[in-house]
Amino acid sequence: MTMDESGKIWMDGKFVDWEDANIHILSHVIHYGSGVFEGIRAYEIDGKVGIFRLKEHVQRLFDSMKIYHMDASYTQEEISDAIKETVAINNLRECYIRPVAYRGYGTVGIDPQKSPVKIAIAVWSWGQYLGEGALEEGVDVNVSSWRRMAPNTLPSLAKSGANYMNAQLAKLEASHNNSDECIMLDIEGFVGEGSGENIFMVKENVIYTPSISSSILNGITRDSIITIAKDLGYEIIQEKIPRELLYIADELFYTGTAAEITPIRTVDGISVGDGKVGPVTKSIQDEFFNVVKGRSDDKYGWLDII
Repeated sequence: MTMDESGKIWMDGKFVDWEDANIHILSHVIHYGSGVFEGIRAYEIDGKVGIFRLKEHVQRLFDSMKIYHMDASYTQEEISDAIKETVAINNLRECYIRPVAYRGYGTVGIDPQKSPVKIAIAVWSWGQYLGEGALEEGVDVNVSSWRRMAPNTLPSLAKSGANYMNAQLAKLEASHNNSDECIMLDIEGFVGEGSGENIFMVKENVIYTPSISSSILNGITRDSIITIAKDLGYEIIQEKIPRELLYIADELFYTGTAAEITPIRTVDGISVGDGKVGPVTKSIQDEFFNVVKGRSDDKYGWLDII
């Protein structure tokens, strides 16, 4: 990941230099995790920039804010326009976009109501999230000892920074185990998701993915892959997946804004299929990149071209 620190960051309606994009040390978000965010990718298409599913990402940002009683002083259209302006002013053709809404400096205490809601947008270049060659060769993962949040504890449908403390523990464990990534189980022991990705399993040409009842984030790339897979003629089943099915799956892959469509090569040292990218994964991966990179028509209306 390359951070261009000569760039500009949008903060509450103004562009500021990268090094000046600061907040107060007593901001509520620092002490209590009161922030929500989005991850969006933009792809170069014929010399222009195509932002992937911008409307849906901004909608989810506002949904996350609503769950946490954060009132925005901007409309969704204004934030969408600000995202486009931030990409343009930084002269990036392909980039990762990070809008974040957070409770700023007001009072120090758990009650957030007197801490103002702030919004910022940053962009930077970001290649393959799980390492060079991950999209082509797959990754090695382990099942984490850390579980996803139980229902009615933290809302998994909100993309909040606080949720990712749970994910960090799992990611750290994977790193200590020399794995590229992990798979987290839900509170009942069924398959949930990665530390920052949704997961799909292929068995006998049928595609399975955990339902949102398994404490997963309702991923926008996940939704896109479900749409693509159906159009390619695959059956998609959303249901609880027992852990042991991971070991006898024909194919496994992650989806996410950062991870895109990343094949899983091994789980707990056990090869997935023949340990190579499977044909179902490859067909979905190819179709996804055909759309987002402009190699085929955007029949789904997923790209905002700027």
